[in-house]
Amino acid sequence: MKKKILKVIEKPFVRNVIVLSSGTAAAQIIAMLLTPIITRLYGPYAYGLMGTFMAIISIIGPVAALTFPIAIVLPKKDSEARELVKLSFQISIFISVLTALVLLVFSQHIIKILDLESIAPFLYLIPVAMLLSGILQIIEQWLIRTKQFSISARATVLQAILVNGGKIGIGLFYPMASILIIFTAIRQGLKAFLLFLLDKDSRKLLSTISKKKVSYKKLVYKYRDFPMFRAPEVLINAISSNIPTLLLTVFFGPASAGFYAIGRTVLNIPSQLIGKSVGDVFYPRISEAANNNETLTRLILKATFSLAAIGAIPYGIIIIFGPILFSFAFGEEWVIAGEYARWIALWSYIGFMNRPSVMSIPVLSAQKFHLLYTIFMLIIRVSVMVIGFYIYESDIIAVALFGVSGALLNIGLIFIVVLISKKFDRLHGNS
Repeated sequence: MKKKILKVIEKPFVRNVIVLSSGTAAAQIIAMLLTPIITRLYGPYAYGLMGTFMAIISIIGPVAALTFPIAIVLPKKDSEARELVKLSFQISIFISVLTALVLLVFSQHIIKILDLESIAPFLYLIPVAMLLSGILQIIEQWLIRTKQFSISARATVLQAILVNGGKIGIGLFYPMASILIIFTAIRQGLKAFLLFLLDKDSRKLLSTISKKKVSYKKLVYKYRDFPMFRAPEVLINAISSNIPTLLLTVFFGPASAGFYAIGRTVLNIPSQLIGKSVGDVFYPRISEAANNNETLTRLILKATFSLAAIGAIPYGIIIIFGPILFSFAFGEEWVIAGEYARWIALWSYIGFMNRPSVMSIPVLSAQKFHLLYTIFMLIIRVSVMVIGFYIYESDIIAVALFGVSGALLNIGLIFIVVLISKKFDRLHGNS
């Protein structure tokens, strides 16, 4: 048994997952140890304002570079990957400046239409957060391409210490929502800076791309699926994932959004700890498998079932004991967050399982399907939230409907991706 375990651990895929997971685990332990202090310092209202701002950043941040950074892993030649780095960086700057100009001209209209009066003073942090998000995506994808997972692990731990420690240190004297929002705006930039400091190749990469001329027309055409299909899909998926925070703010107030925000934060721990690590390692692995004519369906199913087994216990505990655990960990005023978490856990568990399927989609050239399916998911999720708000007039029922529908939709996504991979294997003669 010991020899079998050692043999499994020695495999590059497993070893890389362990490296990434160890860094993420340390970061999550730090966050969980400090979060009870943070929640008691700031309270649900401040957390709700932070959650609203975070929802906006989570929606627009991933498309700061039109998802071109995701393509950095795919080219066989490093020279082409460097061209994608430069393209992604310039697009991030352009979109961030454009966003700033839109806010400068139309901020009052945006605030009124989206009912964002509570966070109006912080809207101009959005372009900054977008640029920092784009830079982080570029560096992370380059590190994934070059398989430098240990650097990402170290940066994740340092980021957790600085961000959570900063919230507590300042919160002891100035426990205001503005502190939480500012840290939310700069946290990705902070990680990007840490990666830049820790990785010498990133510094060399920037100096190289600053001198190299790039044929953008050919590059954009070759990877056109990313801005055409992946970027809209990422945007729509982010909207559907974060719509509860925005709707809870509008209909039930910032405190309800705060309950939802802390529930999502806790339930993201397994996803960040294992799911993202598996996804980041799985992406280059399945790309290599496609190039080597391996059977992709077997890889996808193996990774999916492994995540299903790993996630059953942590998510199951939240489903059964959510209110008790949240009340004990964060204070009695957070018991409703535990009720929310029970239902969010259903959706999060299946989302945790479907990470390999989602990471396989670019390799399977199925990004158009993913966009259409994500639009369908958004329609369903908004519909069930509206039913909860208007028919039942209950925030808990609205969140419950959202969680159940999200779980079913993610099961459907896994099933369809597996069918697409089987077709891909047949067409390419993979064995």
